[in-house]
Amino acid sequence: MSRFKLAGQVGALGLVAALLGLLVWKVIQNDRTNVAQAFTRGDRPMAKDFTLERLNGEGSLQLSSLRGKVVVINFWAAWCDPCKSEAPRFQAASERYRDRVAFVGVDTTDYSGDARAFLARYGVTYPNVRDPNGRVLHDYGGLPIPRTFVLARSGRVHGYIFGEARAEELESAIREALAA
Repeated sequence: MSRFKLAGQVGALGLVAALLGLLVWKVIQNDRTNVAQAFTRGDRPMAKDFTLERLNGEGSLQLSSLRGKVVVINFWAAWCDPCKSEAPRFQAASERYRDRVAFVGVDTTDYSGDARAFLARYGVTYPNVRDPNGRVLHDYGGLPIPRTFVLARSGRVHGYIFGEARAEELESAIREALAA
């Protein structure tokens, strides 16, 4: 009986190792073809267009409809602790730059009820959309989040913040995009 137990434990350990290897491979492969990786290499890629349903409003929002404005895209989720910390900063910046910069929050891999509660809790009023299966997030760099992209008026990525956006980083990226 102990042979079967040992074989089962070895098999389970092998399965865990295989899954971990697959995860590492997937992360490496994702980073080769996404917007974040292109920007990190020194490119100024065009933002990948998307159309997603609004969380705080009716209908959908298409990113390309904002071309001609500086745009801040923030990928977040209600379960993400750094997202909770940065939400008030994004709201304050959206109020400060109201007429000059469009802010778009992209709630990803989350439940819509949790996302709406998050928006209410942090007083977020700028447009937020829902990426339930992470398809758009994948195009922009995948997990982990948060990730923030600042687009120039041309639609090209002008700034990228990986992880929690600090006030100074966000302000600097916005000012640079406005000046471009």
